Amino acid sequence: MLGLRMPARVSGIATLLAAVAMVLGSASSAPAQQDSVVLFRNVRIFDGKSAALSVASNVLVRNRKIEKISTADIAAAGQVIDGGGRVLMPGLIDAHWHAMLVRPTPMAALAGDIGYNNLLAASEATATLMRGFTTVRDMGGPSFGLKQAIDEDLVAGPRIYPSGAIITVTSGHGDFRQLSDLPRTIGGMLSRMERIGGSMVADSPDEVRVRAREQLMQGASQVKLTAGGGVASPFSPLDVSTFTEPELRAAVEAADNWGTYVATHAYTSVAIQRSVAAGVRCIEHGHLMDEASAKLIAEKGIWLSTQPFLDISGAAALGPAEQDKMRQVVAGTDRVYALAKKYGIKTAFGTDVLFSQALADRQGAMLAALTRWYTSAEALAMATSANAELLSLSGPRNPYPGKLGVVEEGAFADLLLVDGNPLDNIKLIEDPAKNFVVIMKGGKVYKNILAR
Repeated sequence: MLGLRMPARVSGIATLLAAVAMVLGSASSAPAQQDSVVLFRNVRIFDGKSAALSVASNVLVRNRKIEKISTADIAAAGQVIDGGGRVLMPGLIDAHWHAMLVRPTPMAALAGDIGYNNLLAASEATATLMRGFTTVRDMGGPSFGLKQAIDEDLVAGPRIYPSGAIITVTSGHGDFRQLSDLPRTIGGMLSRMERIGGSMVADSPDEVRVRAREQLMQGASQVKLTAGGGVASPFSPLDVSTFTEPELRAAVEAADNWGTYVATHAYTSVAIQRSVAAGVRCIEHGHLMDEASAKLIAEKGIWLSTQPFLDISGAAALGPAEQDKMRQVVAGTDRVYALAKKYGIKTAFGTDVLFSQALADRQGAMLAALTRWYTSAEALAMATSANAELLSLSGPRNPYPGKLGVVEEGAFADLLLVDGNPLDNIKLIEDPAKNFVVIMKGGKVYKNILAR
């Protein structure tokens, strides 16, 4: 317009931007797709809460949610799945998962190619969904990109409630540096695990505040800190308490400002009580807690997200010292569940699988193991409606606002059609390839072997 000639490069960029604008413009004016409708006929429903199945019912799914449940016929144009009297139940939820750390070895997670590790995690995400787990709460690791790919339907996988990087202290659980990496220079170069977003080392309230806010900035639905020692970390004895109360409180304040909460990795009573004093709302693990800590958690309404560790297979990929720590944890498993039941602690189910595809394949078997302490109905309710209640603590940071973990009108249509009755035989969930004949997430059918 002013008679100026644009350089060829600028002209090319302008042309590209114009083309993008035309594409976006045409996309925005495109007619909306028809509603997606699926009708389940003749199913008995485990709703995620009740101890008994419903009578034969019909369930109408439209546009990602359950629209109608009725014992009468429902007329609808769309896909019809004849349940043949099978059980329709909510998709399972794993409240302690590490989507980026299931398949790689410890060394590959630290030093492997990032692109390959992301592809590996995508493959595992699809396998997780095919095991019937339609939602996971990711408790540490760089899962933001994987979550986005799943949400955009680039990859089939579960809904992810991400924590982002685990926040730890020098030598704490999640600090995977070697002694040769010391001393740490304050403000200096980050470690490899920090650079890829696996964990962040923070040694003061101000550092904790920064690292918590960084995770929230990236889309964390909750913030994860390690308040005590852990099994997998090389320089982190289980009995050690890590963060001070002011450091923990700094994270709690940052999360509270964003309308969400902090969960802490804590095995021991000192780590648990310090976390509770700082305002933490969920304790991960708790296997070494004492009676006073259990009573405190119950009185304060704190969640306990724990795991049925019954052997040291969870540390199979680790060294002898780490396996010895795992034995200490396993020794506390019966006690933590006994205390949870005695004091009526709000309890969530998770698996905390690390560095093992073989263990991940036993995700359903770990859930079935809960029947050592609970009825089948109680175990399944824990992995559905109870876990969903925990997820709702993320408030406005909830990436999937709506009802999860239940079969109710208005809830998200995350559903499993089971060949058999899991309330009578919970071991059915140990073989999802055979027994989960339909898997649906968000109203979309990802598996239907009845259609063969």
